[in-house]
Amino acid sequence: MKDISILIADDEEEIANLIAFHLEKEGYRIMKVSNGQEAVRAVENQVFDLLILDIMMPKMDGYEVTQRIRKQHNMPIIFLSAKTSDFDKVQGLIIGADDYMTKPFTPIELVARVNAQLRRFTTLNHAKTENKSNLEFGGLVISPDQRAVTLYGESIELTPKEFDILYLLASHPKKVFSVENIFQQVWGEAYFESGNTVMVHIRTLRKKLKEDKQKNKLIKTVWGVGYTFNG
Repeated sequence: MKDISILIADDEEEIANLIAFHLEKEGYRIMKVSNGQEAVRAVENQVFDLLILDIMMPKMDGYEVTQRIRKQHNMPIIFLSAKTSDFDKVQGLIIGADDYMTKPFTPIELVARVNAQLRRFTTLNHAKTENKSNLEFGGLVISPDQRAVTLYGESIELTPKEFDILYLLASHPKKVFSVENIFQQVWGEAYFESGNTVMVHIRTLRKKLKEDKQKNKLIKTVWGVGYTFNG
């Protein structure tokens, strides 16, 4: 039995049971809840290594659950939804999900994505921030040990992926990273036409850093190539 706990929040019992069955075969410990309030309560009372959340749930939807959880926790979150539009996928990523799967889905693909997210989080993510010094650029302070960011003393709340992107770029000022390279290093997976995912995270990261109000951008677009940190 793997010492890894996964929370499944889905009001469709048949789907929740199917997911649980396949993940338990992988050796994961599973807890199931059927609405958003139960999901938030479960995370408050127990440690989970990954969450699988349906978006359309009673009492509290997956978006609100994620927003509440992200205030204190950075474990991977995978959204499940019958919503298939690009807008819904982008919305999920902006709010703080690490991955987004549409229903119907194949259990083998979900298991593969769960394994990939856990591998990235437990191995690559911690290795990148172990025993690292704070990075300071003017009023911007990036603390990898606490995974915290402040701008002129004001705390900036970033999703795990936004923090990883910022830390990657800021750790190598002036170096230009392609979209493919950012995806591979931050997500820890092979690149499969995921440029829009990276661009969405860059866009929201810039907003949180108030880049729209600054003349000298910290995150600079190198047209046709990628992004660089202009610190």
